[in-house]
Amino acid sequence: MMKPVVRGLCRYESLKDGSLDLCDVAQLNEAIDALDENATRAQEASKPRG
Repeated sequence: MMKPVVRGLCRYESLKDGSLDLCDVAQLNEAIDALDENATRAQEASKPRG
């Protein structure tokens, strides 16, 4: 629930005052997960193989 806030994608107040609903938070979390997965894959792909 707090991942979008910690990542700076929304403000905590938006969660508290209802500006964002659970669908919004779910979409933000999915986007964060995709970004994290892509970064991990890119990092793994750039490692030297031996």
